[in-house]
Amino acid sequence: MQQTAVPELAHTHTRPIHWVATATALAGVVALSSVLQPDSATAAQPTATDAKNAPAAVAPPDPAKADFPLTCGPVKAIVVKKATGDLDGDHRPETVAVVHCDSPMGTPPDGVYVLTQAAGATAPRIVATLIDPKDSITVRDIAVRDGAVAAHLYGYSSPDVPRCCPDVNDSAKWQWKNGSFVRSTPAGAQSV
Repeated sequence: MQQTAVPELAHTHTRPIHWVATATALAGVVALSSVLQPDSATAAQPTATDAKNAPAAVAPPDPAKADFPLTCGPVKAIVVKKATGDLDGDHRPETVAVVHCDSPMGTPPDGVYVLTQAAGATAPRIVATLIDPKDSITVRDIAVRDGAVAAHLYGYSSPDVPRCCPDVNDSAKWQWKNGSFVRSTPAGAQSV
């Protein structure tokens, strides 16, 4: 075997420290790129006419100030989830509140209410009940998207199912149509 005239170079062999240095440098670049972001792009700058014609920003109704139709006995009703958005196209936000009795044990059923508040009013008012607590449904999550209320729900297939262990997983969507909220089940919704 013939020997090479050039000795082996130390930098041609990777060692663990090389991998650590590379990983550290890569992590630094990723972290720095997440901090340094360009400003949001806009297609056109708003004009003074646009600002004059735009509706004034209105705060959504506060569910803490609402009087919900729940009879909770010695405990109080609590708002456990909420979502806001313009549901009826009037450029004023509504609040969708998920409310139940603050039970010390068990899984209390939820009520889902739509709140609105007139200009100058001190408290919001309930304009719709999407889910009545008598239906024994628990709301996993709720959101307002594109003028509709979307929710993931847990329920019971029969009165024999223990209230601790819902056995039905469902999705629902409510949209304002012709003066009321119409419920539909989104595509792909399944029961378990």
